[in-house]
Amino acid sequence: MTTPGPHLAAFAASKTFPLDEFQVQGCTAVEAGQGVLVAAPTGAGKTIVGEFAVHMALATGRKAFYTTPIKALSNQKYHDLVAAHGVDKVGLLTGDSSVNGEAPVVVMTTEVLRNMVYAGSTTLEGLGFVVMDEVHYLADRFRGAVWEEVIIHLPESVQVISLSATVSNAEEFGDWLAEVRGNHAVVVSEHRPVPLWQHMLVGSSLFDLFVDETAEPREDGSTPRVNPDLVQAIRGAEHRRPDDGWVRGSTRDRGRGRAPGGAREHHRDHHRDRGRGGRAEGRPAGRDDRAFTRGSRPGGGATRAEVIAQLDRDGLLPAITFIFSRMGCEAAVGQLLSADTRLIPQREGERIRRFVEERMDSLADEDLGVLGYFDFVEGLSRGFACHHAGMLPLFREIVEELFTAGRIRAVFATETLALGINMPARTVVLEKLVKFNGETHADITPAEYTQLTGRAGRRGIDIEGHAVVQWSRGLDPLAVGGLASTRTYPLRSSFKPTYNMAVNLVAQVGRQVAREILETSFAQFQADRAVVGLATKVRRNEEALEGYAESMHCHLGDFREYAGLRRAIADAEKDGARQRSASRRAEAAVSLETLKVGDVIKVPAGRRAGWAVVVQSARTGKGAPSGPGVVTEDRQFRRLTLTDVPVPVEPATRITVPKHFNPKSPKSRRDLATTMRIAVPHDPPPKSAKEAGREAAQENDRVAHLRAELKAHPCHQCPDRENHARWAERWYRLKRETSGLQRKVEGRTNSVARTFDRICVVLTQLGYLDDDKVTDRGERLRRLYTERDLLAAECLRRDVWKRLDAAGLAACVSTLVHEPRHEQADPSPKMPTDEVATAITEMQRLWSELDDIEDEHGLETTDAPDGGMAWMVHRWASGERLDAVLRGHDMAAGDFVRRCKQIVDLLGQIADAAPDTELRRTARKAIDGVMRGVVAADRLD
Repeated sequence: MTTPGPHLAAFAASKTFPLDEFQVQGCTAVEAGQGVLVAAPTGAGKTIVGEFAVHMALATGRKAFYTTPIKALSNQKYHDLVAAHGVDKVGLLTGDSSVNGEAPVVVMTTEVLRNMVYAGSTTLEGLGFVVMDEVHYLADRFRGAVWEEVIIHLPESVQVISLSATVSNAEEFGDWLAEVRGNHAVVVSEHRPVPLWQHMLVGSSLFDLFVDETAEPREDGSTPRVNPDLVQAIRGAEHRRPDDGWVRGSTRDRGRGRAPGGAREHHRDHHRDRGRGGRAEGRPAGRDDRAFTRGSRPGGGATRAEVIAQLDRDGLLPAITFIFSRMGCEAAVGQLLSADTRLIPQREGERIRRFVEERMDSLADEDLGVLGYFDFVEGLSRGFACHHAGMLPLFREIVEELFTAGRIRAVFATETLALGINMPARTVVLEKLVKFNGETHADITPAEYTQLTGRAGRRGIDIEGHAVVQWSRGLDPLAVGGLASTRTYPLRSSFKPTYNMAVNLVAQVGRQVAREILETSFAQFQADRAVVGLATKVRRNEEALEGYAESMHCHLGDFREYAGLRRAIADAEKDGARQRSASRRAEAAVSLETLKVGDVIKVPAGRRAGWAVVVQSARTGKGAPSGPGVVTEDRQFRRLTLTDVPVPVEPATRITVPKHFNPKSPKSRRDLATTMRIAVPHDPPPKSAKEAGREAAQENDRVAHLRAELKAHPCHQCPDRENHARWAERWYRLKRETSGLQRKVEGRTNSVARTFDRICVVLTQLGYLDDDKVTDRGERLRRLYTERDLLAAECLRRDVWKRLDAAGLAACVSTLVHEPRHEQADPSPKMPTDEVATAITEMQRLWSELDDIEDEHGLETTDAPDGGMAWMVHRWASGERLDAVLRGHDMAAGDFVRRCKQIVDLLGQIADAAPDTELRRTARKAIDGVMRGVVAADRLD
């Protein structure tokens, strides 16, 4: 047992509970003057080490910064520290809140600290400790680099306390921290203070997933034994018809991942006290005499209302049900309301109503309807709610406060909640084990499963937590067992240099030193370690290649030369097939571009296969090319791509499309689809002559020539020819693999620094750098923190926004932050004014120039500006009501508010960086126009 020092002893004495050993180890390292990485499961109490760093700062007269990845966490931690140390000693700095920023303890988002470091802020004076909560966010591909920037650039005198979820390469991360920060301790705990029990819900019955009580991962990597009664129940369920009370589920719901669970008999009353289902061994966990009625919940045999009711009867509430769809979360609340579900007393419900009404004082009454307020408050008054990123931030905060306080009992949430504030539950329910990852539906990973189920079990309240996976057809319990018992969660750096980062580093330390600093990143550290393994593999392959060369030796001639002819023939045939395929795709692309509005075509492939009518022609050119817009048989508006039309298409007929047809109007789409169905021919369109003639591939002259050379080669007559050929094939495959490994070695060595060099070349070409100096343009770029930072700087340099009013500027800036959800993408967005349209066209032209330059220098290209929000933001900044702004658009209120906050943040940077006084004034007016109503409503109270 570690002996605590005097500061730790005083800190521990102030707590109402004894510290765990890993907490003592972490705090002891802090008191000894070390940096420390603490990796522990969700809910284990790793924030104690961060709080001790705050205690140390106050006790020794130094400053402490407590950083978090999101504003909600910052607000929560601010209130916690104010309660512990008083309002005078604690401050808060987030994107839109500034409270007591010069206090000895300041809570802030990580980006705020990064900006302070680059700006050389005087607030950093006297800084002794920086706590980086949720440091595993550095794996986030959009924001992760910020964590590494802060760790690398903080003064050496600052102790960095990094708090992370359990990761499987914590030692590697700790080694890097020690390399860049000096003396650093690594404390890893895999112990959950509240044990997690794994279950599966099959129809009306809750089963333990595993037989063993602990079901800890085994040294040999095997999965703990799955409950045979569960397997038997699923077999029986698979043979039932869907109309017997089982609803067919997705066959993709499979995966692998971690956590303990088991089966042991407990009396039901005892279970209610412990927060765990009573069950006899070999029987379903938490059985109830009342079976679920036939339901319509997607993928399972019981409705969501029935599942919650069962969990309530078995004492397993409060629960978070993860549904990987915003619409699914909203629908779940609607289903519970329709079922007249009530999880809390009516008197408590009335108190919650009054609480919510008080919090909503800042919202206009006319906005409440469009925000879904009435269903929201009705659900809360009954003890349940949904939680997802599309909700108004204020709504999410209310749900978080009520659930954390135990005042509501069930929350239906998307996975974003698992990355958010500390909001544990007794039980976590997963409806499915497959989710849309932005490109396709894919199984959740072991890391994701661990993070989601880690919310189960409240320390100091529950003796046990529960993870429940709802069974659906095709879901294998053995796969679930693998998912629940795997602890593979490696931390991978997402760090990459940016234009803003480059000019800030060059300004501070010069180009050469900046290059050396970037070579110390975790990304390069991991790449260098990987190179060692790759180089070893190359050496082994080269030894094997020598053996293969001996085995294919032929006494009649050079068999490697003969094998080369065989491969050349195969490659030539493949090239011919590829050329024919490319020609077919080129013809298909031309056919898409020539389609006209009113053409009715048969879409041959993809999810959009079937009849469709063209309502928008294809857009070509440099800016933002896209395929034609069509209305399909199922009345959906879609943009066609070559995935849908891999071969040329010709119109089968034509129909008249109304002149002012609105593809966003369900009624318009329905009417047009009906007209199309009447007009389409009953027989499928015949293949074109070109397509039919293409299907017979002909051997070209090159292949014929190679075959003649092959037959004339001496080795062609060898009786052991095919045996030699097998060794030759192995040699070629291994040679190809070895060449690929060598390219990886070359590519990973100094890869971060090489990217930095290319960025500096671009910045020099555009006048932001002059050798080792930052120009006036570069100084402006230093103050622009956005993923499209260089495009924003170019817009300032070229005076693109100079003649805009405040609302117009806000609309144009929205194009730099808007990233539409896949289904919201609109290639031809409506523009609010001619001035805005002109400015956005000029922004797209500038982006096109940058795209060419980046491509020329081998850099990842900047995303094009997206005008999908310009109309809405212009109306909002002009003072329109929220319902009028959102009417006719698919964007959720929460998404709109979040984007508006980002717009305000970027407008503030523009007001600081713009060389023109009038533009700075316009930017501040734009901030005032956007930061009002619901956008301003979720500021810290």
